[in-house]
Amino acid sequence: MVFFLLFLPASFGDASYSIPEEMKRGSVIGNIAKDLGLDEQSLSVRKARIDAGGSRRCYCDINLNSGDLIVSDRIDREALCGQKASCALKCELVLENPLEIHRILIHINDINDNSPQFDNDVIKLEITESADKGFRFPLDEAHDADIGLNAVQSYTLQRNDNFVLALHSNADGGKYGELVLEKELDREDKQEFTLLLTVADGGTPMKTGTVVIHVIVLDANDNIPLFSQAVYEVSLPENSPLDTVVVSVSAADADEGANGAVTYDFARVSGEVDKLFSLNRKEGEIRLKGLIDFEEESNYEIRIQAKDGSGLSSYAKLIIEITDVNDNAPEIFLKSLKNPISESAIPGTEVGIINVQDKDSGANQQVRCSIQQNVPFKLVPSIKNYYSLVTTGELDRELVSDYNITITAVDEGSPPLSSSKTVQLSVSDVNDNSPAFDQQSYSAYVTENNKPGTSVISVRSRDPDWRQNGTVFYSLLSSEVSGVPVSSFLSINGDTGVIHSVRSFDYEQFRSFKVQVVARDNGSPPLSSNVTVSVFITDENDNSPQILYPAPLGNSMMTEMVPKAAHAGSLVSKVIAVDADSGQNAWLSYQILKSTDPGLFTIGLHSGEIRAQRDIAESDTMKQNLVVSVKDNGQPSLSTTCAVYLLISDNLAEVPELKDMSYEENSSKLTSYLIIALVSVSTFFLTFIILIVVVKFCRRRKPRLLFDGAVAIPGAYFPPNYADVDGAGTLRSSYNYDTYLTTGSRTSDFKFVRSFNDGTLPADQTLKRSPQETRELGETTENGSKFSTLVKLPL
Repeated sequence: MVFFLLFLPASFGDASYSIPEEMKRGSVIGNIAKDLGLDEQSLSVRKARIDAGGSRRCYCDINLNSGDLIVSDRIDREALCGQKASCALKCELVLENPLEIHRILIHINDINDNSPQFDNDVIKLEITESADKGFRFPLDEAHDADIGLNAVQSYTLQRNDNFVLALHSNADGGKYGELVLEKELDREDKQEFTLLLTVADGGTPMKTGTVVIHVIVLDANDNIPLFSQAVYEVSLPENSPLDTVVVSVSAADADEGANGAVTYDFARVSGEVDKLFSLNRKEGEIRLKGLIDFEEESNYEIRIQAKDGSGLSSYAKLIIEITDVNDNAPEIFLKSLKNPISESAIPGTEVGIINVQDKDSGANQQVRCSIQQNVPFKLVPSIKNYYSLVTTGELDRELVSDYNITITAVDEGSPPLSSSKTVQLSVSDVNDNSPAFDQQSYSAYVTENNKPGTSVISVRSRDPDWRQNGTVFYSLLSSEVSGVPVSSFLSINGDTGVIHSVRSFDYEQFRSFKVQVVARDNGSPPLSSNVTVSVFITDENDNSPQILYPAPLGNSMMTEMVPKAAHAGSLVSKVIAVDADSGQNAWLSYQILKSTDPGLFTIGLHSGEIRAQRDIAESDTMKQNLVVSVKDNGQPSLSTTCAVYLLISDNLAEVPELKDMSYEENSSKLTSYLIIALVSVSTFFLTFIILIVVVKFCRRRKPRLLFDGAVAIPGAYFPPNYADVDGAGTLRSSYNYDTYLTTGSRTSDFKFVRSFNDGTLPADQTLKRSPQETRELGETTENGSKFSTLVKLPL
């Protein structure tokens, strides 16, 4: 038995105290912590409190620092329990985390704080003179709100010659006095007596009360009214309507006339009873005149007096039992609530404590409690009528941030009554979401030659977390572009995510690069995510076409030989140009702006090939100067011009002088012919001598490896950094050219203009090649024979 008691759960332990009534507020009843074996320091942490349950009052409280149970309000035993022998307050000590409930029973002891009193200040007795010696006359009972020794203990009658006092106890323990006739009365001697009756209690100090007994001597009346029952017991439902007949009492008096006429009255009743019940004085019928409530009082005890016309009376007790009906819906009390609750709370976390009470009794008091099914919470029955509200699943504030939990309580009465209470519960945020960009990657297009500070693109990320956990800051991940830190190219606004250029871009230097943008929230710890931003530099038409061939070197000029036998459509030369831009900005078109003979040559619009527009005639001027314009397709377009010098001749010996080919003929053909004729006549002889000497000298020094009318386009003219740009370049294919030697090729020399890599010679120099280079170009045939050489133009 001892072991069983030791291992009883703490939640079922009881504490009992006994205190006197009317203790001062703040008085210590006892140390509840020590009596129940609780840690005083944990009382505050566990939210210890005294709970009376429902609307009752407990009149006590707990000192969380010392664990003392103290008086919190005035305790009046008479107001609480009336005449009940035992008066006790029932409270509960409630602790949380874990939940514990301890019953506390406080016995209220009576103190002598009330004096005995009579219902009336004067007791009137009418005694017939025929009364015999020893005849007894019951007196009104004095009442004292106290109980036990503090209640009425003795009566003392003023000394007189006719009456003495006899003390008696009634069935319910009350004491009353009887006036005993010790000496017969003589109405003719004395008609009235005035006696002082003193009543005293047993308290310390003793308290007393007095009443005046006024005795009137009458004719004989030797019978008192007698009730049909000493005790009347009835049951009355609490929902009984007003004016309901509770009971009818009756008393009979054997006397006749006025001495036998009985009247009824309540004896010694409280004001509350007087408000609830009414008594018909003549018929003894008791009716309900006020609303009764089982939850306030479950029974009433009423003393009823029957008095005859002479003043003799008797008493009966009426016990009214109030029966319960299901007229009270359950009450839901929220004792504790953790609000808000973190979204990281694990399933099974206790959120709150619910207490459900029903003031009814029996089956009407049994309550079932539940919540709706669409929330991740449930009610777990705990101790007595307590429930724990716990989580059943994981919480996500980003999906649901607030819950309205409706708790429904239904009793088992007939019909059942229910009530509901809505608990608003908020979910607090934790940093469990990384920022998410709107796109998996971003592409930005920036036109070259942009102004520094220009907005390039705006990135945006969203973080569904709350407040600082959802505040996003942007930054660029440290990296390099062609060995240069990315910070020297771009910058980002940390708040808005707008990316700006730091410098001006040049499409011809680089065309694209990638950067990593980091979005980081302000949580603890912070979460981040990255996104790739590809920046593409778009081309602007900021580069004019560049002439690769022909390209003059210093003051020299590049000259092409055109055979006199060239037919219409023959390729005589080619203008090669490139544009550093791309796309349509690099689409080049060729046009002859000026020529010595406008109808003799034409140029391909997109190929740059110069061809004979008709057959070469003997009358055509030997020296042909062409001014070619190369224009790109940009907006606005840019252009470049170059001069192409052509020499119509089969043999260099026929050419008197090449240096004057750079002269631009601004006059008409007739003027040119006249000037040439005049010069030729004056210098013919000298020129002829010089040519003979030069030809002889050149023939001795170099082999015959060039040919008349050849079109030489050295591949070395093309810079290595020029490449095909999106299919829009000008150098697209390889060309095959058939070249022919004239009949005088065995003895004729060919002068070739010099290029940047010495592949093309100025007009005043002769190209020299080794015998090995001669074999690579082609084998020499007899006079008039034909040979072919493949000239490839890399594009």
